[in-house]
Amino acid sequence: MEEAKGQSLEEDFEGQATHTGPKGVINDWRKFKLESEDSDSILPSKKEILKQMSSPQSRDDKDSKERFSRKMSIQEYELIHQDKEDENCLRKYRRQCMQDMHQKLSFGPRYGFLYELKTGEQFLETIEKEQKITTIVVHIYEDGIKGCDALNTSLTCLAAEYPMVKFCKIKASDTGAGDRFSSDVLPTLLVYKGGELLSNFISVAEQFAEEFFAGDVESFLNEYGLLPEREIHALEQTSMEDVE
Repeated sequence: MEEAKGQSLEEDFEGQATHTGPKGVINDWRKFKLESEDSDSILPSKKEILKQMSSPQSRDDKDSKERFSRKMSIQEYELIHQDKEDENCLRKYRRQCMQDMHQKLSFGPRYGFLYELKTGEQFLETIEKEQKITTIVVHIYEDGIKGCDALNTSLTCLAAEYPMVKFCKIKASDTGAGDRFSSDVLPTLLVYKGGELLSNFISVAEQFAEEFFAGDVESFLNEYGLLPEREIHALEQTSMEDVE
């Protein structure tokens, strides 16, 4: 009974993410490839083989069962691995699977880059209207102030590393309260959550060495418990494989 149930899972190609075993992954890939191919550009013989490889089979059909359970032929293997286009399609499929997994496992909004706030109104709106679960890190800076450029570069890197945190920057002169943010207190880091100010670090560059990088800023914020745990970089690893 359990064996029959396992077979039905492997053969159920119409459901979403129902294939957890090796056969399921292979068959999902075959179906993905068939759907992503341009039907006008596929040779009839190639399309027929792909259909045979991806279509559901009836357990009551002896011939179909044999085709389902047999090992891939050399022709089928070469069909999947024949050229760079197939390899790119496989990588696209893998990225899609990883993105689906991250979307299911991750909660809350996603950001991933350093936002530029242009006005004091944008600054207040970001703080007041963002979701309560979101940590917001705001860099108050000015051009030509020591440490501001390095901090912007570091926060850009951290924004990619911590996409669940919203990293922003705004010039002191654009806040509408430039007199409160003189060059003596810049760069300044403000950290908010749920509309409340959690931390206020003035002249924050003094906390670092002459040259500092994203790892230094990350360690500093972690000392105060202001960053969540870093996510597993499965998508990043997949992207690195794509360029090899």
